[in-house]
Amino acid sequence: MPYGPSSSLLVLICVIALLVLTTLIVIASRYRKCPSDKIMVIYGKVGSNADGTSRSAKCIHGGAAFIWPVIQSVEFLDLTPISINVDLKNALSKQNIRVDVPSRFTVGISTEAGVMQNAAERMLGLKLDDIQELAKDIIFGQLRLVVATMEIEELNADRDKFLEAVSRNVETELKKIGLRLINVNVTDITDESGYISALGKEAAAKAINDAKISVAQADREGAIGSANAERDQRISVSMANSEAIEGENKAKVQVAESNAILREREAEALKRATAAEKIQAAKALEEAYAAQQAAEQARASLEQATLEADIIVKAEIEKKQIELKAEAEAEQIRRRAKGEADATLMKMQAEADGMREMLKKQAEGFAEIVKSAGGESNDAVRLMIADKLEELTKIQVEAIKNIKIDKVTVWDGGQTGEDGKTATANFLSGMMKSIPPMNEMFDMAGMKLPSYLGSEKSAEDGASASDSNV
Repeated sequence: MPYGPSSSLLVLICVIALLVLTTLIVIASRYRKCPSDKIMVIYGKVGSNADGTSRSAKCIHGGAAFIWPVIQSVEFLDLTPISINVDLKNALSKQNIRVDVPSRFTVGISTEAGVMQNAAERMLGLKLDDIQELAKDIIFGQLRLVVATMEIEELNADRDKFLEAVSRNVETELKKIGLRLINVNVTDITDESGYISALGKEAAAKAINDAKISVAQADREGAIGSANAERDQRISVSMANSEAIEGENKAKVQVAESNAILREREAEALKRATAAEKIQAAKALEEAYAAQQAAEQARASLEQATLEADIIVKAEIEKKQIELKAEAEAEQIRRRAKGEADATLMKMQAEADGMREMLKKQAEGFAEIVKSAGGESNDAVRLMIADKLEELTKIQVEAIKNIKIDKVTVWDGGQTGEDGKTATANFLSGMMKSIPPMNEMFDMAGMKLPSYLGSEKSAEDGASASDSNV
């Protein structure tokens, strides 16, 4: 099956994606990070120095860098401290006395900019044992040099000066190969001739003698001091006793005189106090009476003012309550009246609108009826009555339809009334008298009663009848 353009495009996209992915993987693999306990040394084509010369390596501590393939490579220097045991023997001192200086040095690769570059140039690729041996040789040389410049007494007594000199010289030489001195520990200094031991014994004997002399002097001074102290104590006690007796006598005299003066002054004070108390009591009573009188007046004024204030406040409150109540009632009445007026107005308007519409419709209907009657209003009225006659008749029939009348029995006792007629005759007469009004009603409607109910007499018939009666 042949491949189409779409298949070729898909293959091209896959190839491009594979190339991009491969490039990203290569770039990621060439981006190297430096751990905190190592120095990353990049060598190859790494640029130039400030003076234009080519750099041998680029050192990075605590960072990361991209390593260009082919033209650059990378290795690491370990910053782990190295402990070196330096057992220096038969070192010649300034006094030409050979001494043994057993010591332990702790060194490590330096992270200073220039010193780190020296380490990359001189120790890259070396094993830890090789670095240790190299540093040990430098330390041995510098330690012998320092011992040769100092006397035995200085080495033994001034240990800080010795360590400072060793650290200074060793540190300077170690920086040349990229190392730094971390710690120096000198355990002991001995010599074959026993000079240092003799110095120790001399110092010990001197210290013992000095201690014995100090003890004796302290004992003598203690005995003398004790005797002097006892003498001074006895003298001081005697003088203190005599002075105490004399002081006690003087104190007793002074106490007696003070007691007499005290009693005299107490009597005078009591007299003055009694008089003052009575005067003050009288003044207090007077002031109390005046204060009581003023208090009574003030209380009366306060009660009067309180009473007046209560009356005024109550009156004002009642007045305000009445005004508020009146205003509230007036407002309620006004709102109620306005509501009723509005309701009445709306009701009347609604009734008027309804009545107007009803009359309007009736007028329109009546106009149609008149139009149907050929413009004759009387005929239109007759049509309206004829239209309603069936409903009127139906209402009358409904009123009496449930009344069952099989027959009508008239009991007449034969008694006659004032007009000389019986009750039956009056009933029939009343029935017949109701026919003319019915005739008029039917006549107004344009209809006539049946002939069997009778008919109106004409004027001629009435005249002939009257003539015959005459």
